[in-house]
Amino acid sequence: MQLDCLSVGVLVADHLCAPIPRLPRAGELVLTEQLELAIGGCAANAAIDLARLGVRVGVIGCVGQDAFGRFIVETLEAAGAETSGIVRLADVGTSGTLIINVQGEDRRFIHTMGANARLTVEHIPADRVRQARVLYVGGYLLMPALEHAALAALFRQARAWGVKTVLDVVLPGPGDYWPRLEALLPETDVFLPNNDEAAAITGEEDPRRQAERFREAGAGTVVITCGGRGSVLVTEGMRLEAGVYPTSYVGGTGAGDAFDAGYIAGLLEGAEPLRCLQWGSALGASCVRAVGATESVFTRAEAEAFMQAHPLETRRW
Repeated sequence: MQLDCLSVGVLVADHLCAPIPRLPRAGELVLTEQLELAIGGCAANAAIDLARLGVRVGVIGCVGQDAFGRFIVETLEAAGAETSGIVRLADVGTSGTLIINVQGEDRRFIHTMGANARLTVEHIPADRVRQARVLYVGGYLLMPALEHAALAALFRQARAWGVKTVLDVVLPGPGDYWPRLEALLPETDVFLPNNDEAAAITGEEDPRRQAERFREAGAGTVVITCGGRGSVLVTEGMRLEAGVYPTSYVGGTGAGDAFDAGYIAGLLEGAEPLRCLQWGSALGASCVRAVGATESVFTRAEAEAFMQAHPLETRRW
């Protein structure tokens, strides 16, 4: 199957609550309006968001042979993603995340890596990469078996075939992550960490300095997403700061993945970095209107109408 994008990486069953007024004390029961099982994980979220835009997208990752693994595969297929590259492992459970939403606060996560910890470069067929226009790896650093030298070699080969490489990360906690990135960034066309991840990796708090550090390490284009404070982009001959589009905030789950999907949609159009930034910002803004990671993300027609109606504030620096 000819693909526009091959989405590789973290596949998760999310268990999340509608916003609660406060965290319960030990032994206390706090009520919520809704408890939801939803698909999650960078690769799954981005794939569903891209499919909503009419992009031909395939997914590669690992799940367990359990109800949650079946749920992930069936949800992706229902959304229009191609799932033959998902490996179902018998001896490990599907990854899951408990997402706790408290009114007025950022989300809290409790996560088990599950089958995602088994994903290796060998699970990514070279012929599938060659058939795509964009290779996206989402959740890198949360998959310990995805070895950096082998992934860098795959990225290098993909670029030789004319496939654009896009990388996003998830950090499992404090650590020295630079050695797992320094060989990979020179083979990365677009690197998309958020401000907190970039601070943990570089030790820099200023997103502009973070972006410059990754760019100096070899990444072609770096976009630091900063939640409600917008984003920062650094690429050859261009440095931009962008604001955010107007939206009604309900929950932030999946917003970064929606941004990634939007940016990839711009790449597939052959758009310039500013237009890609608009695409990413628009899809990210649409995502936060609901608790789940993908349920409120724009279709292509909705995104184009929204961007036409609402200019994105940007400035060069």
